[in-house]
Amino acid sequence: MHPHQNDQLLVALRHAARALAERRSIRDLEETLREIVVSAVHTVPGVDAGSISTTEHGHIETRHPTSETIRKLDETQSELHEGPCIEAIDDPPESGVIVAQDLAGADAELWPRFAPRAVDAGYRALLSTPLSTNGGPRAALNLYSHDADPFDEHSRTIAGLFGVQAALLLYGADQATHLQRAVDSRDLIGQAKGILMERFSIADDAAFQMLVRTSQDTNLKLTAVAAWLTSEKRRAAGIDDGG
Repeated sequence: MHPHQNDQLLVALRHAARALAERRSIRDLEETLREIVVSAVHTVPGVDAGSISTTEHGHIETRHPTSETIRKLDETQSELHEGPCIEAIDDPPESGVIVAQDLAGADAELWPRFAPRAVDAGYRALLSTPLSTNGGPRAALNLYSHDADPFDEHSRTIAGLFGVQAALLLYGADQATHLQRAVDSRDLIGQAKGILMERFSIADDAAFQMLVRTSQDTNLKLTAVAAWLTSEKRRAAGIDDGG
């Protein structure tokens, strides 16, 4: 590839990363995932379609595929537990990319059950790169091509670089989501403590201990007890939770 073309790709990558960070709030994890797919398909040369695979509790789920066909191919990899995206999640290489250049050729031997399904669906090549950091969600970006041998060295490099940036963004979005949940839980517990302090004329610490004791006695999470208290308070005040 000509150096000028390489510069153009790097500029496109920076623009894609900026769009991912700016277009939506980082707290919107699902929108972040969708934007990663859209930007990657438009940025990495040779790519016609894409998706993200995530894993939780041993189950692999496809997220934001660009078509129903891609969804089915991702689900096929999950069902067979075979394919580039499975390897990218379970055993990511040092290079950061798993490449199938021709699923109707030599690569068919690596994934003998998945390869013919992909070819029948009209996709000859697939590149998967992990989107995982230590402590973050386990995921992979999957980039499909109709053609054989579409991913040259520069395509693989761009995909790897995109994967690193997207992994950091995904990690940030995931952490922000957990942080927001923690803030919401703290606010809910604060409201519940306020209700108990008012009702029983007790101090903050005593109200918290009442919540903890009730949680233990009922085998419910502290937030569940707090939610019940606040909902009861709203019902007593004639406020409809369904709003």
